[in-house]
Amino acid sequence: MEKIALITDSACDLEKDIIEKYDIHVLPFRIIYRDKEYRDGIDITPAEVYESFNREIPTTSLPSMQDMEELYIKLENEGYTHVIAVTLSTGLSGIYNALKLVSDGHENIKSFIFDSKSISLGEGVLIQSCGELVADGKTYEEIVNELPKLRERTKLYFVVGTLEYLTKGGRIGKVAGTIAELLNIKPIISTDHQGVYYTHCKVRGRKQSLKRLVELGEDVLSEKKCRVFIKHGNCEEEAQKVCDALSNHANVVSILRGGNISPVSGVHSGPGLVGLVLVREP
Repeated sequence: MEKIALITDSACDLEKDIIEKYDIHVLPFRIIYRDKEYRDGIDITPAEVYESFNREIPTTSLPSMQDMEELYIKLENEGYTHVIAVTLSTGLSGIYNALKLVSDGHENIKSFIFDSKSISLGEGVLIQSCGELVADGKTYEEIVNELPKLRERTKLYFVVGTLEYLTKGGRIGKVAGTIAELLNIKPIISTDHQGVYYTHCKVRGRKQSLKRLVELGEDVLSEKKCRVFIKHGNCEEEAQKVCDALSNHANVVSILRGGNISPVSGVHSGPGLVGLVLVREP
């Protein structure tokens, strides 16, 4: 009999009830201040990260190799035969390679480490779907074969309140970010086939950026029925407006407006992020 464990990282931005429902093991990234280090989502909340920005913008690092090793030992002791893991994009982080290295040292568990090539719920909906498939009685091989198809059907867009934090984190060029800020240009950002950020389109001003985000969602929905997910970075009211604007579309299968993105995502995007993920029905 197969016993399948599911693993992801704290950048997945799944709500606590989903993590518990599907028994998903979440490896926490590290939030690093000058005087202390925190485990993402365990020792520190998104609100605490945003509140700290006036004093210090922290850095981040991978979940520790020790955390990964201890998790695998725990899974072996609990009789798991298989692991399916979905990680933050290799274009943004080294967690895929680190977890692959650890998994290779545990031959008693057959592992499939999958690069989401995305972030936030673009990653989270993939591991959530794995949980749904396990609950439906699908085999390890069936789920592994389904994951690339799920990734192809998933689209992510987001806007940020300011490019300052993406620029400081090296996610976009310093010159381009500074010019965009001066001109009040607000890019709609997505991830490409390599899992790297790219500017999907540009508008001027916050109001227009949120309007364009809704329009992009409507464009995807016009082609196919979708499950829709929305997350935010300390801007609940604006996220709710995006949710309301899309909720009555005929092709919306379900829509969920979650809470704040994870602390580690908040460090890199800053306050004001509104993220939209659409999963096209097969």
